[in-house]
Amino acid sequence: MKTRKLGNLEVSALGFGCMGLSWAYGPAPEEADAIAVLRRAVDLGVTFFDTAEVYGPFVNEELVGRALAPVRDRVVIATKFGFKIDPDQPGLRGVDSRPEHIREVADASLKRLGIETIDLFYQHRVDPNVPIEDVAGAVGDLIKAGKVRHFGLSEAGAQTIRRAHAVQPVTALQSEYSLWTRDPEAEILPTVRELGIGFVPYSPLGRGFLTGAVQTADALAANDFRRGLPRFSGEALTKNLSLVETLKALAAERGATPAQLALAWLLHQGEDIVPIPGTTKVSRLEENVKAAEIVLSPADLEAIAAAIPETEVEGARYQEAGLAMVGR
Repeated sequence: MKTRKLGNLEVSALGFGCMGLSWAYGPAPEEADAIAVLRRAVDLGVTFFDTAEVYGPFVNEELVGRALAPVRDRVVIATKFGFKIDPDQPGLRGVDSRPEHIREVADASLKRLGIETIDLFYQHRVDPNVPIEDVAGAVGDLIKAGKVRHFGLSEAGAQTIRRAHAVQPVTALQSEYSLWTRDPEAEILPTVRELGIGFVPYSPLGRGFLTGAVQTADALAANDFRRGLPRFSGEALTKNLSLVETLKALAAERGATPAQLALAWLLHQGEDIVPIPGTTKVSRLEENVKAAEIVLSPADLEAIAAAIPETEVEGARYQEAGLAMVGR
């Protein structure tokens, strides 16, 4: 697979989002199956793997560490800090990016991953109670100590990005971006490009919706967190399904799947963009990876974007509590 640059960090054009191997989208696969998916990704040329302490919590980092240990020298591992986690109670307890907490998380993540250095350490969500300059300084200290190589932000607003970057250069910004979530285009993408920061779209397939696989909310597992998202609920879901049908038709005309077309569209938005689709199945992984080979013309790109107009997408991407934590 071709590579791209996130700042000065070289990674595969498509990464792999590991969250779903442990949490969020229904029952997790058996560990042997999850490891098989991750190692197959490496075989296919994927070098960039994204995890976080909150995925599980904790167990996703452990899984990723075990799976990638034999190929550690060939991969880039990203993980995240910034939440309060009580392992004895389900759910998060707010944000926490105090410098002392960042140091604690770094040490714990290094141990769970079984590595000596975290390649890319993201602040998972901005903490309004801690100046971003203090956060950047704390990660800068970890970089000086050799525990972290690169600093990243997730779902941060333009001014927060600028303030952080002035203290410790930001290598990558991770935010939701896909055909049905184009919020970053107005202000965030111009900002990171001005500063030389790479962009990592998470949920590049709309949490699976753009694959065409989700037809009804009832088809989702009882513990699938998408059941609580506005876009997957009631009339919003029904309306959004019509958009995917148009994408399916365009994909069929081009001998591709909807997922491949959605990923190829993202990859064509700039050489500084590295989407991180996730899956629990080797077949889906192989399908996704082929998207990196698709070449789209300007007319193709226009038709794909027109198939899912942002103004026609029904429902917010998170409930109100989640929306309050993004774009700061």
